[in-house]
Amino acid sequence: MDNQNKIDYPDTTKEWKLIEKVVTGLQDEQRKSRRWGIFFKLATLAYVIFIVMMVGKTTEGAVSGGNGPYAAIIEVNGVISATEDASADNIITALRSAFDDEQVLGVVLRINSPGGSPVQSGYVYDEIKRLKQVRDLPVYAVIVDLGASGAYYIAAAADEIYADKASLVGSIGVVGSGFGFTGAMEKFGIERRLYTSGEHKGFLDPFSPENPEEKKFWQSVLKVTHNQFIEQVRLGRGDRLKETPDMFSGLVWSGEQAVDMGLIDGLSSTSQLVRTKFNSEEVVNFTRQPDPWESLVQKLGASIGVGLATVVTAPSLQLH
Repeated sequence: MDNQNKIDYPDTTKEWKLIEKVVTGLQDEQRKSRRWGIFFKLATLAYVIFIVMMVGKTTEGAVSGGNGPYAAIIEVNGVISATEDASADNIITALRSAFDDEQVLGVVLRINSPGGSPVQSGYVYDEIKRLKQVRDLPVYAVIVDLGASGAYYIAAAADEIYADKASLVGSIGVVGSGFGFTGAMEKFGIERRLYTSGEHKGFLDPFSPENPEEKKFWQSVLKVTHNQFIEQVRLGRGDRLKETPDMFSGLVWSGEQAVDMGLIDGLSSTSQLVRTKFNSEEVVNFTRQPDPWESLVQKLGASIGVGLATVVTAPSLQLH
């Protein structure tokens, strides 16, 4: 009777061992995941610290490194604009630092720029002339790939200008550009409603028909700015210029052609110029460096999309 009523329970030892093995395996995986997570976090932190240190060294090295008298190098790279690296504030700050340094034998402007704002270029030009009155320090300009328009405006303030035989030099002209959408608006049945106080307040509006009288006025503004540019080039270059009807037309020439025209004084690289003019190989880069944290953000890619929000509203004058 007892044997008949006895219930046989299955042996669960194997199942429990399997469950225990699975749980243990999951715990091991979690431990590994945590260890790898800590490792990657520490590696990321080390990378950030390394970048900060390298940026700091780069910034410090920008104004150090000479073992005696040296030439000061100042870069003029990219578009000349108040919001770019080649702004008047940045260039002038570097110029003043170089002129204040008693170890500096002379300044070399290393230029690679298509030009930009006539105002920013004019500020730099005037400051070079002012600083030379304070301290008689030679200033040379070396054009690398491109020294056009506003960049040439700045170079004209130097005592002498040099370039490579294939460099592009000149483009002494002024551009005031914009767009006209009146035809497209008419095609799509769009009505423009512009309210102004002042007869010509909206004369640069791209959605309004062009007025011949206002076009003539705008051309006169460009002409005045162009004449200012020409005057400063003549003042800087003096009788070295061999003027032709095309010289101030906005055309650009090779370095080899520019020598014959008197736009530059010869063909030379920066290092060659330093050896020739200063009998030295010592150079120190005085170019103003961006803030280390700003550089770090850019290196980490956070600067993607900068400028996408820029909206063209009205034409601005550009030396191109």
